[in-house]
Amino acid sequence: MKISVITACFNSKATIRDAIESVLSQDHNDVEYILVDGASTDNTMAIVGEYRDRISQVISEPDSGIYDALNKGIRSATGDLVGFLHSDDLFAHSSVLSHIAAQASSNNGQLGCDAVYGDLNYVSSGDTSRVVRRWTSRPFQRELLSRGWMPPHPTLYLKREIYESLGGFDLDYRIAADYESILRYFSQPGFSAEYLPETLITMRLGGASNGTLSGILRKSREDYSALRKNRIPYPWLALAWKNLSKLPQFLKR
Repeated sequence: MKISVITACFNSKATIRDAIESVLSQDHNDVEYILVDGASTDNTMAIVGEYRDRISQVISEPDSGIYDALNKGIRSATGDLVGFLHSDDLFAHSSVLSHIAAQASSNNGQLGCDAVYGDLNYVSSGDTSRVVRRWTSRPFQRELLSRGWMPPHPTLYLKREIYESLGGFDLDYRIAADYESILRYFSQPGFSAEYLPETLITMRLGGASNGTLSGILRKSREDYSALRKNRIPYPWLALAWKNLSKLPQFLKR
């Protein structure tokens, strides 16, 4: 099973080496690695150049933000499954992609589901060994969408045909395009997703959605818009449940 991993970066010299080496250390035997840079002005591309012969494709050009960059990666991907490793993130261990491939496989070794996802640890940006939050997911049931549920997006590996038929990220959403896309995919009739109950990704804290009050408010507005766009019942209630569900994550450290 071929797996495409996409990294989007911009001025990421402090973390890009860790991200690249995390992908290259995976023991799965068929990985397509696509790196999309937004025309960085720091030392990012010099670091990327050190690994150029081990990266399947490198794109470096101006973009309209991370979701635009990820869409470029999706359009270039040729894998059976497509997922992302952001420039601040790391795989939890060297067999993450092998475990994802095994979870996605049917009895005859073919792709047997539309998506695989797992658990996520948020870690300190200065010390990736210090876990700040643990996001433990659960098996997918469609009714969970109306309770604000979503899988941890950095752990999600989706069948490429889903992107081809339903599109990538909606660039009208500056912060919540990942949530909108999950609602769009997971609400489709017959959509099947496999939960892999282990930590797949460690993610450094930070980002546009939780760094400032204005970011939090914009994220909530975009989440509500995504819920309405995808016709999730009682969107205000779903949004409230979505935000409240984060509280136990801080107790699992």
